[in-house]
Amino acid sequence: MSEIPGRDERHRLRMQRKKALMDEKIAQAQDEHGLLLVLTGNGKGKSSSAFGMAARALGHGMQVGIVQFIKGARSTGEETFFRRFPDEVRYHVMGSGFTWETQDRQDDIAKAHAAWDVAVELMSDPDVGLVVLDELNIALKYRYLDLEQVLRDIASRPMHQHVVVTGRGAPDELIDAADTVTEMGVVKHAFKSGIKAQQGVEF
Repeated sequence: MSEIPGRDERHRLRMQRKKALMDEKIAQAQDEHGLLLVLTGNGKGKSSSAFGMAARALGHGMQVGIVQFIKGARSTGEETFFRRFPDEVRYHVMGSGFTWETQDRQDDIAKAHAAWDVAVELMSDPDVGLVVLDELNIALKYRYLDLEQVLRDIASRPMHQHVVVTGRGAPDELIDAADTVTEMGVVKHAFKSGIKAQQGVEF
């Protein structure tokens, strides 16, 4: 493959300009406090991303709290993994499975309220550096919980504590309150081709 004359030098100058811009942005970003992160959208990877942050926090010696609002009908690889760290991770599976499986709205509401009580307890503990509220958006979508109360409780957490909320259909009010919002989109999914959920990838 023949090289275009001057290509390497143009690349070096472009990266030099980019580095100067990035260095300036990094220098300006001096604020530091607990973040509210929302992972939403119809694509795969919302919970996986949240659990990746939980692993990252553990690597930095932080205490982690995890509350799963919907999932719970069967054990998952992440639950099995994080339960290996009982002194660092408080892991609570509070749901009974997906809403189309439970088919019992009142029981789902009761479980969501019990899960939120645990979440508030974790968010009231200054020793917990990161709280994952997995599938909370689903509980909010179906109005199992009062959105205004949820937002007040999240806002009342210790100033240094990070909270990660996952699930499809994040309400606009939660998105407005968040510091970082990522929407996972679907390009392809194996399930639509008739491939079942597989251990280590989906659960």
